[in-house]
Amino acid sequence: MPEISLKSRSFGESVIRRMTRVANEHGAINLSQGFPDFDPPAALLEAAEKVMRNGPHQYAVTWGAPNFREALAAKQTRFMGIPLNPAEHLTVTCGATEAMLAAIMTAVNPGDKVIVFSPFYENYLADAILAGAEPICVPLRQTGAVDGGFIFDPDELRAAFELGAKALILCNPANPTGKVFSREELLVIAELAERNDAFVITDEVYEHIIYAPHEHVYFASLPGMFERTISCGSLSKTYSITGWRLGYTFASSRVSVGLRKVHDFLTVGAAAPLQEAAVVALGFDDGYYRELAETYAAKRTLFLSYLDRAGLSYVRPQGAYYVLVDIQDFQAESDTAFCEWMAREAGLAAVPGSSFYKDFEDRYIRFHFAKRDETLHAAGARLMELRECWENR
Repeated sequence: MPEISLKSRSFGESVIRRMTRVANEHGAINLSQGFPDFDPPAALLEAAEKVMRNGPHQYAVTWGAPNFREALAAKQTRFMGIPLNPAEHLTVTCGATEAMLAAIMTAVNPGDKVIVFSPFYENYLADAILAGAEPICVPLRQTGAVDGGFIFDPDELRAAFELGAKALILCNPANPTGKVFSREELLVIAELAERNDAFVITDEVYEHIIYAPHEHVYFASLPGMFERTISCGSLSKTYSITGWRLGYTFASSRVSVGLRKVHDFLTVGAAAPLQEAAVVALGFDDGYYRELAETYAAKRTLFLSYLDRAGLSYVRPQGAYYVLVDIQDFQAESDTAFCEWMAREAGLAAVPGSSFYKDFEDRYIRFHFAKRDETLHAAGARLMELRECWENR
């Protein structure tokens, strides 16, 4: 029988999505795959109901319905502080997942090198392989401070660029670390990208989920960076509609020409009726985004309080809605074995941290807290019994 391609055999299945299946199999509280268990805004649901009756139900323009692009460009212009042209700069994709793959395929040639900060969202390495590129991992190291998060070494990043990297992937706020890159860090990246004539591909899906005193700086808004940045985003996390699969890229007109061709042959276009409905959400005022950040700040406080009471060490997230928990003192066979045991016996599902590293690392597991408070209370009760459950296994 014919063999499947070497490329498709060179990476594994998504560990995040597999842990959702494990959670479902054992009836565990799913704090692995990052989707909410609460409804999107009521105005968005009402718009969706209306659209399902009245349409549109056929293809939109391949790179996005004009009214959706106009609303999205207006919203992003407001927050990014740079003028965005919906006709030339914006491409609507089937989620940020497609946006990232299209961006990488547009920016690099087979054999080119792509820098990825490690730990990283698992899709990035698979995307690089699919594009025929070689990933170079630059480590993010934990500072040890309570809210210090992770930092990179500028000299290590400089050395990676000097290997001939054509692009760098920047997740900000970062999944899985919760790191928010400071302006100073971003300026270091910008200087190296310019010096080495490289693209920066940003994943900014958590742009509005930031915890004070941290602030989100859009990389494309830095001096001279718009022309070499491909900004990828999504409506999934901001409006709690992960299943709608509405993503986008912003890039210069020159780069967007290539992006739109790749996007067209990957998926043709994102769902027309969902674009129509989402125009309503893109018109929300600034109060919506303040309330979103406050809501997630409260959820972070609630969930971390249970980790504290359970005596679990963790890295305090600065943004996004994930938290890395240190399981070294459980002395488990591996982080994967621990997560499978925890879902089966303790009724909690997390993601093995090793799935976020290229080299061996099984110190962490990743939880998310994008859940109703009652779900977090239920998960917290199980966390507080985790050590006893482990000792009695």
